[in-house]
Amino acid sequence: MAYDPKRKKYPAGNRPRREDAPRTGAPRSLDAAARQSLREERPAAEEEALPGTNLVYGKNAVTELLKSGSGVDTVFVADSMAEQVAAYYTALAKEAGAVVKRVHSTKLRGMTGTDSHQGVACWASAIEYVEPEQMLAAAAEKGEDPLIVLADGVEDPHNLGAIIRTALLCGAHGVIIPKRGGAGITPTVSKSSAGAVSILPVARVANIGQTVRWLKEQNVFVYCAQMGGVTPYKQDLTGPLAIVMGSEGRGVSPLVQKLCDGTLSLPMAADCGGVDSFNVSVAAGMLLYEIDRQRALRAEKE
Repeated sequence: MAYDPKRKKYPAGNRPRREDAPRTGAPRSLDAAARQSLREERPAAEEEALPGTNLVYGKNAVTELLKSGSGVDTVFVADSMAEQVAAYYTALAKEAGAVVKRVHSTKLRGMTGTDSHQGVACWASAIEYVEPEQMLAAAAEKGEDPLIVLADGVEDPHNLGAIIRTALLCGAHGVIIPKRGGAGITPTVSKSSAGAVSILPVARVANIGQTVRWLKEQNVFVYCAQMGGVTPYKQDLTGPLAIVMGSEGRGVSPLVQKLCDGTLSLPMAADCGGVDSFNVSVAAGMLLYEIDRQRALRAEKE
């Protein structure tokens, strides 16, 4: 007896067996290893190359790149690599401000197109850094007072990208970052800056303190953003100026604070429920906007 559409059921004993039904998707008989292999063959979107990046692989190449202070976003380490060696690359990556991901060797082979990757690869920024002197020269060529932003140990690439974006929109002539102890110009920074890193000059220096000294010698007044300073609305910020933004946790380092000509602080509500500071990229945005506002008012009067 066939299936009865009115009763919506099969007569007893005539229901089709489960194994006769058509199957879709991956066979249920695939074991865990096979399913993992299928997943490894699918490239993750977050591991695809971003514009302006180069793929570097091999132990020596990646090691030298991380030690050089060049912008590295993510380091991929094979899960089969010895733990001691993997720990070495993890330490180097942390110092360079990069993220480490343990992946299957199949993933590295797919990324590099070779079995000679030696278990490690990374995406490196192809941006060309400039010298601080070039920033001052660019300001002079435009007939403008220089405005430079220094990031003293900003570690979060999203924060650094946001600072660079705001600096560009507020008329800054460049951003200076350290070679050690902060994020470099990585694909994440580039994405967070909405492409501003390809327009605004960025310099990478060995020592922020020495750079502050040099800027002062060039008659640039250097402020640091730190608690206990002067409210920016009450300060003349229209001349040659540089502003130092500190790291997310520690702020501007004590030595750099001592070298600066002054300190700027943003007023906050009296009771903030234990939140005692602005996010560094937000603070940079407010300070840079006030600088741009004051300069626009001066230009109108002239």
